[in-house]
Amino acid sequence: MANNHNHSHSDHGAHAEPHVTPLRTYLNVGAALFVLTFLTIIAHVFKAHYLSLAPFIAFGIAAVKAFLVMAWFMHLKYDEPSNRVIFALGFFFLAVLFAFSIIDIFTRVPQGTVL
Repeated sequence: MANNHNHSHSDHGAHAEPHVTPLRTYLNVGAALFVLTFLTIIAHVFKAHYLSLAPFIAFGIAAVKAFLVMAWFMHLKYDEPSNRVIFALGFFFLAVLFAFSIIDIFTRVPQGTVL
C-alpha cells in the first residue's frame, strides 16, 4: 500500500519567503524606543503640570512603544492579517475591560462611614 506523495507546495498553502528586515530598521526602532522611554520619564517628572492628562499621556506613549515592538520586533507588519486581527482583538478586549472599570469607578455611590 504505497502512498503517492507527489504534492506540489501549492497544495499545502502558500508559504511566503520570510521577510528580512534590514539592521538599520531595527536600530531606528530601537532608538525610537529609547527616545520614547526618556519621554515617558520626562512626562512623569512634569506630571503635576498635566494633572488629569498625565495618565493619557503615559498610555499614549506606551501604546506607540507597543506598536513599534509588535510591528517590527514581532514581525506583525509583514505577517498574515489574521495574526494582526488576533492582536487587535486582545487590545479591544483590554479597552472593554478598562471601560467597564471606569464605568464602575465613576458610578459608585459614596457610602457614609459607620461608627
